[in-house]
Amino acid sequence: MILTVWVFVCGFAGVESIRVNAEVTGDSVAADWGMNLQLSLEKMAATLTQTLKPWPVPDRLFRVEDYGAIGDGVTVNTRSLQRTIDACSAAGGGVVLFAKGHYVTGTIELKSGVMLEVDKDAKILGSTHLSDYPDKTAAHQTVMDTAMHVTLSLIYAENCDHIGIRGEGTIDGRGIKKNFPRKPPPPHGSLKDRPFLIRIIECRQVVIDGIHLRDSASWMEDYLNCDDLIVQGINVENQGNYNNDGLDIDGCHNVIVRNCFINSWDDGICFKGAGLRTMENVLVENCTAYSGCNALKFGTSSEGDFRNALIRNINVGGVTKDLPALNRRRALSGISWESVDGDTLENILVTNVRIDRSDSPIFLRIGDRKDPNAPTHTPGQLSHLIFEHITGDNNGSLPSIIAGIPEAKVSDVKFRDIHLSAAGGGSVPTRTTIPENIADYPESNMFGPDLPAYGFWMRHAERISFDDVTITTLKPDVRPQFVSDDDTGGVLLNGSPLSET
Repeated sequence: MILTVWVFVCGFAGVESIRVNAEVTGDSVAADWGMNLQLSLEKMAATLTQTLKPWPVPDRLFRVEDYGAIGDGVTVNTRSLQRTIDACSAAGGGVVLFAKGHYVTGTIELKSGVMLEVDKDAKILGSTHLSDYPDKTAAHQTVMDTAMHVTLSLIYAENCDHIGIRGEGTIDGRGIKKNFPRKPPPPHGSLKDRPFLIRIIECRQVVIDGIHLRDSASWMEDYLNCDDLIVQGINVENQGNYNNDGLDIDGCHNVIVRNCFINSWDDGICFKGAGLRTMENVLVENCTAYSGCNALKFGTSSEGDFRNALIRNINVGGVTKDLPALNRRRALSGISWESVDGDTLENILVTNVRIDRSDSPIFLRIGDRKDPNAPTHTPGQLSHLIFEHITGDNNGSLPSIIAGIPEAKVSDVKFRDIHLSAAGGGSVPTRTTIPENIADYPESNMFGPDLPAYGFWMRHAERISFDDVTITTLKPDVRPQFVSDDDTGGVLLNGSPLSET
């Protein structure tokens, strides 16, 4: 058997990944791959932390009011704000400052060397008129263009170096349903006619720091095929419209997300493969992501690979009672890793996590949607994943789910030190078969409510290990804690072959 291990070195451009293949057999596979993966990801995270820093902003200040902007909350300032940005970039870069006032604008385009700074007494307000958001079509087309028809945003950048947004102020898209009422075609259709708040494409050295982001008409942020991305200390409230994601990162290399708070109607922190480029070298730490959908996710667009990620010290799940919620407080899943468009998702460590108010705490899914946009039309892979030191309460009656398909199994997953509470109350399922739903949109409820386990249900999976894993239920539940169905093999519970308990 060949074990693939990734190691990391520091190069001029940041973190570089190197694949190493080693011949191993028997028990050494189970003993070694997890330890090697953990060590290499911790080294990757340390290297990212040491080398990936916010870029030094030139000491030049460009005040928006000096270029004609009026912060009265009424005047549309798109042209004057763009003049300020253009002048800053032409001078070699610096700070474009919103010192105080409420500045209404349509689409503004960031340029190289520009740091937007919004002070605590200032707001940028998105125009509520769709005509103020002209189409911005990316030079290199991806699934975002061809399938999702995304062309609109409040803040846009493409192919820039050294850009950013910072400050203690607020950017409010004012994208609530009243202002942008178009509903996407069911079940998950085009995002046309509802602008994103931030859309940054193929840029390098991007910093988003400390800003408050409110009420996008669609996704809040989308960072596509960027290199050296830092998102830190931001506060996101996105609970006013359909598809209100909190933070989307797609096909990026060398990423740090830290100290962020996100409350979103749709996916919270979401990694994607629509950029058709491998995303790798990712550190997420010290964040909270609450969602009415999936709090922490890779997918659904999964045309590009995702590997080498360390996620630690986070709180995820449904929305607490003291926060705004559009129509749902429980998350569909706390953590959801999905490969449904042919990608490979591998080498990911999730550690020190709390999952609360989630229908299904952990959802791992391989599907095959036969996406015409995908570079390959064969099922993808989910492998070499570690989940450890996870607690949480008030989760739903669905178990955590590990579901491959007959052509592609979820493989090599370790769960250790997992202690969660769930609703319970389940009875013996009446169904004799559970549909495969191979081409369906992946969600934790896709197999129905009456699954045969209350803790973990597995199908089409191999080499799954559980060590010190307990799921307690608030109501008595007659189902077993662990069930493996449909050609699942090599499942270990505390080192011994699983017997359904």
